[in-house]
Amino acid sequence: MFKKRWGIALVSVMTTAAMLTGCGGANTGGAGSSAEPQSSNSGKDSNQEVKLSVSWWGSQARHDDTLKVISMYKEQNSHVTIEPEFSGFAGYWEKMAAQAAGNNLPDVMNQNFGDYLTQYTERGLLADLTPFIESGLIDVSHIDDAVLDLGRLDGKLVGIPLGLNGYGTIYDAEMFKNAGVPEPELGWTWADATEAARKMKQNTPYGVHNMEIHNVAEIVLRQHGARIFNQDGTALGYEDDSIIENLLALKLNWIKEGLAPTLDVNMQHDTPENKLIVLGKLGMEFGWSSGIAGTSESAKRPLKLGPLPSDTGEYGGFLRPGMFFSIPESSKNKEEAAKFINYFVNDLEAGKVLRADRGVPVNSQIQEALKSEVDDATLQAFEYVEFLTKHGGPIDKNHPKSATEVMNALKEIDEQVLYERMTPAEGAKEFRKKAEQILSR
Repeated sequence: MFKKRWGIALVSVMTTAAMLTGCGGANTGGAGSSAEPQSSNSGKDSNQEVKLSVSWWGSQARHDDTLKVISMYKEQNSHVTIEPEFSGFAGYWEKMAAQAAGNNLPDVMNQNFGDYLTQYTERGLLADLTPFIESGLIDVSHIDDAVLDLGRLDGKLVGIPLGLNGYGTIYDAEMFKNAGVPEPELGWTWADATEAARKMKQNTPYGVHNMEIHNVAEIVLRQHGARIFNQDGTALGYEDDSIIENLLALKLNWIKEGLAPTLDVNMQHDTPENKLIVLGKLGMEFGWSSGIAGTSESAKRPLKLGPLPSDTGEYGGFLRPGMFFSIPESSKNKEEAAKFINYFVNDLEAGKVLRADRGVPVNSQIQEALKSEVDDATLQAFEYVEFLTKHGGPIDKNHPKSATEVMNALKEIDEQVLYERMTPAEGAKEFRKKAEQILSR
């Protein structure tokens, strides 16, 4: 398994054949010598009763699967009582902010790559997990160094990645076929996507779902050799406002031509179960690879996953950690929290329950074991991670703690443009103005 290089990544690490190690109990050390992955057996290593709080965000399906894994862990660690806390993404961060203010963050908390991880790290709220790796409480022998490094900030390992993700195109291959247009592949352009939407619209209410500006803008800027933030996160990382202007114009033109739904229609279809692609009312949307399985399941028909369009020949995509587990400094049960994290990322049976909902598992042994068991939609997420390993680049780790505020400004301006309250050119200039104000504080 390679170290510190993305060029080989999962293609090589998924071929490793060593025993999958588990967590906790008397066996908290490194890998064994069996040739086949095995489930862990944590066992009870203490008579002292421990209460752990564990928090995460996500869909109901994620909640159900996580609760099942918690139950499995408790069966092997009867001295541990776990209090689960879960919510949607937006409500999650509001709750965490309140708990951080009260110095009572959960013992194990989900963290998000980028500004949230930066905020909590800079405020000294997250513990360095390196000592738990050094002691063997968290086994990383089957997690690649480059993956583990995604959770490292300011010289500290503040989060263990739980999965690998990438942004791409989720689409209905049957609709593409019926419209007589090629399926998304490396090298297709935004003009190709527009033409595909135009032809699919002949048979459906819409052709394409309007993309999330804050996710797509970062990749499109990378396609042009730029970045959303500069190297030290103190300013925007691009000078040519036409990149954002053209992206805003593309989205507006899709709505004006009727290829994409209006914002009002979008708000009526904002749950996983009633998304427009699920209802068969459009042929493609843009989202994270971890969403392909749930979207296909809700649609009750096979959907596929392909790359994002690019007009420059540069792909611009990157592997992103689906989320992290972190341990707050305020936790009084850090060692038990570390054991739970170890179980969550390293236990084979837990991995089978969790599948790839948080992204492709970071443990190479679980990756390999699940590839032969997951459904076709989930397998596409695995394959897309391999695709990004080959064609993408390293993720940018310079998101400042005000990144969410900057991205919210972009979303607000995007909304103003789509409601035609300002032009795309005005929107691009207004974004620069607001972003510079935020980043200069």
